[in-house]
Amino acid sequence: MADLDFFFFPGSTYTYLTVNRIERLAEEAGVSVCWRPYNLRAILLETGVVPFPPGTAKRRYMWIDIERRAASFAIPYAKEPRHPVDPTLISLRVAMVAAREGWCPEFTKAYYRAWFLDDRPAGLDNNMPGLLASLGRDPEDVLGKANEESFGATLDASADEARRIGLFGSPHFVVRGEVFWGDDRLEDALKMAMVGSAA
Repeated sequence: MADLDFFFFPGSTYTYLTVNRIERLAEEAGVSVCWRPYNLRAILLETGVVPFPPGTAKRRYMWIDIERRAASFAIPYAKEPRHPVDPTLISLRVAMVAAREGWCPEFTKAYYRAWFLDDRPAGLDNNMPGLLASLGRDPEDVLGKANEESFGATLDASADEARRIGLFGSPHFVVRGEVFWGDDRLEDALKMAMVGSAA
């Protein structure tokens, strides 16, 4: 079992920061991480939450905050990326295939790099095949698995688990039964994994 479960949704903006930080920090802490993509959209739809509505002060703040935090961690940030970027949930589906097969960190880092830095979000403009090919994956094979009719049950199961645990956003970290929300709680979650307390 992993020491820390990293639950995330590929359409989440703040998760870009975590994806660029978690492996190094976890390695330094001696903490193992399990990458757990999940269907956050189902949770948001049933609660009626729109995290960062277009044209609002909250949305403007989000991009400023992400840019500031990226700079503080020396994480590349080119410009405000397009958002939202995964209307059909294909990126989530592929991330779940990658998690099942053991290449989720590799895919997710490449996915966010393509979205935030290259303006080629994998969930739009048929960009996914090229991204998969760049990782040495067979796009036809991966997309075939991601689009199987039975995959809907996998999406539903991930949302059910999220409800049971009490997840509502991305990124989330679950350690020793404790839930931490937000990239700015990553260090607390790692401390919990190391010493049993975030205090």
